[in-house]
Amino acid sequence: MRKQEGQPIQGKIVHGVIMLIRCLTLLIALFSLSCHSAMAQQLDVMVGQMIMAGFRGQTVTKSSQIMQDIRERHLGGVILFDYDVMRGWYSRNIKNQAQVSRLTADLNAAATIPLIVAVDQEGGAVQRLKKQYGFSETPSAQILGKKDDQAVLEAGEKVGKELKKVGFTLDFAPVADVNIRPDSPAIGKIGRSFSADPERVAVCDRLFIKGLAHHDILGCLKHFPGHGSAGTDSHQGLTDVTGSWSEKELIPYRRLIADGTAKVIMTAHIFNSRLDPKFPATLSHKVITGLLREQLGFDGVVVTDDMNMGAITAHYGLEESVRLAIQAGADILLFGNNLTFDPMIVTHAHRTIMKLVSDGVISRDRIAESYARIMKLKGFQDKVTPEE
Repeated sequence: MRKQEGQPIQGKIVHGVIMLIRCLTLLIALFSLSCHSAMAQQLDVMVGQMIMAGFRGQTVTKSSQIMQDIRERHLGGVILFDYDVMRGWYSRNIKNQAQVSRLTADLNAAATIPLIVAVDQEGGAVQRLKKQYGFSETPSAQILGKKDDQAVLEAGEKVGKELKKVGFTLDFAPVADVNIRPDSPAIGKIGRSFSADPERVAVCDRLFIKGLAHHDILGCLKHFPGHGSAGTDSHQGLTDVTGSWSEKELIPYRRLIADGTAKVIMTAHIFNSRLDPKFPATLSHKVITGLLREQLGFDGVVVTDDMNMGAITAHYGLEESVRLAIQAGADILLFGNNLTFDPMIVTHAHRTIMKLVSDGVISRDRIAESYARIMKLKGFQDKVTPEE
């Protein structure tokens, strides 16, 4: 009788254990799904921070594509231009100081992580913030290089003050290219190099960056490993400097990396078979990781030159160029979105990188490495992984 009475109790216990196991299994599955979702969201943020893009418009609204990119794809940076290449007119992003201030403030208001807001303000032929928009005129590097050190420092300070006032955080300047070839169409011919003497270039670069830094503006050395001997313009197509490039073009980088001045370095879309027989510098692991990081010791942020330039687009599709640049060691992929224009470029680039990671072509650790460098540059040294 006691044995018979115990059977229903044992059955209930067994049933309870089975239900408990089922509940635990469900909880484990839900936890796993939640962790996977959180990891995907973290990756989504890290990938977004690696993209910088140009856009059209002197004003933005909540529905503007660039604002959606900032909110939904965690876009890490933007670059502003005055001239719209595709349309052929000066009405892209810059009208006057008040307008630029509003624009940069509105863009940052949509960001959970502060944006890098960049502009090319070298002076001379390359200055997007022109006198007709209410900004000061800056002499070219070629002119400044012939002046005394104080003049170079003051030029950097003046640019930095104006950039800070209207909301920029990064100036894609100064140029570290040595004036090897005075008739170089992209550099020497238009006065973008400080000097034919690499030591003078290094001094001027340091002073200009110091001037920018007085107003909390980051400078960027460009174009690594040297564009000064190029006989053609990489905006139009691939430039081969195999026969003209020399080791002395690395001197400005060596000096400013060694003393800690260099925080951001932009790569060049130049081909040099002596450095890499297969890929241009922007897509070369030998150049970015082997030469810049390992040999020269640079651990700052590497940003590509515009991935929309002919030197890249004429030879590589989006997925291949993005894959190669990241595998090479680039941290920020710059899409100026001006030489050609695609309003969905951020979506396409973001989706491409996410897929490359999902497919195991690029490791999550590689993405996290760049994200950590970018966060350090932005002042979030401890935020090496995004919040869940």
